[in-house]
Amino acid sequence: MIYLDYCAHMPSSRRVLDTFLEAEEKYTGNANSHHAAGRAARAAIGETRQKTAELLGIKAEEIIYTSGATESNNLAIRGMAASMRHVGKHIISTGLEHSSVSASLSRLQAEGYEIDLCPMDRKGKIDLEEFEELIRKDTCLVSFSLVDPEVGIIQPVKEIAEILKKYPWVKLHIDASQAFGRIPVDFSIGDTISIAPHKFGGINGIGLLIKKEGVSMEPVLTGGLSTTAYRPGTPAVSLILSTLPAIEDALGNMQENEIRIRKLNNLFRQQIKDTENIRINSPESAVPEILNLGVIGIRGIRMQELLDQKGICVSVKSACASDLLPSKAVYTIYHDKKRSYESFRISFSALTAEEEVITAASVLKQIAESEYQ
Repeated sequence: MIYLDYCAHMPSSRRVLDTFLEAEEKYTGNANSHHAAGRAARAAIGETRQKTAELLGIKAEEIIYTSGATESNNLAIRGMAASMRHVGKHIISTGLEHSSVSASLSRLQAEGYEIDLCPMDRKGKIDLEEFEELIRKDTCLVSFSLVDPEVGIIQPVKEIAEILKKYPWVKLHIDASQAFGRIPVDFSIGDTISIAPHKFGGINGIGLLIKKEGVSMEPVLTGGLSTTAYRPGTPAVSLILSTLPAIEDALGNMQENEIRIRKLNNLFRQQIKDTENIRINSPESAVPEILNLGVIGIRGIRMQELLDQKGICVSVKSACASDLLPSKAVYTIYHDKKRSYESFRISFSALTAEEEVITAASVLKQIAESEYQ
């Protein structure tokens, strides 16, 4: 099997797994309990939170542990929108967002919020001038992905944050779940920023939402007090502790990994360049981990099936999106419905071998050419 779906999930490292297992054995108490075992668990979480904050350049109190990026995005978008409803009910986003963002926006729209999708330029990036023109007195929230999960385009969030300094009543949420560990993330520029450890070697079932100190946000879940007022429930001690080595490794190996993965991306592009009916949807400026492409005349979901039969794992879109619908990201960029239906995503990591890239490209070419004989 050749696994080329690392943006959906990256296998956990041995160091991360060891941390998780050791914590499972050591911390038996509920971190919300007021006895020795509970205090030990809570102290372990506190130590992990403090070390994580130092790595990210933020305050420990700004970290909220969730079940993953989907919950983090829901909490940030719905929570801040609720707390800012006195300002207005206008939100700006894009057509490139993960389903956890777009579904949250749809939910708010049903509750009376107005959603504007920002126009993109020919490279799939937010048009900054048109973005600023969308801002109104009743705009309460802006939500963008730093790296979109389907095409891999890096959005100019620093420039967006700079524009928003002129509109201090507008809050900014950044979905960095496909960005962290791949490109530098400045946690000072967003009011809330979400990351997902299982995208960079952590374990499934844990996420982080960074909420800037002083930002108002209403909880989405209800229940008793826990490690934070924004997310009730029993803290997942072992999962929380396992995030620290994943973050350490992601930051420590980022530059080295970027060089290696860029070579793999270029190698794949080189292998398929002479096959006319294969077209690449990801621009060269996209993160190298993501390569979105399509075979003319074959739907992406069919290509996924054909590649799967050959032992090659790819995705049609992001793992949480419906494979039966066209790619919103590809359509937003190219305005071509047929092309958006034909698209699928390959994603690399430092674990990918060159031989796997060459084999996968060869199989893709064979399938593409056979359909046109």
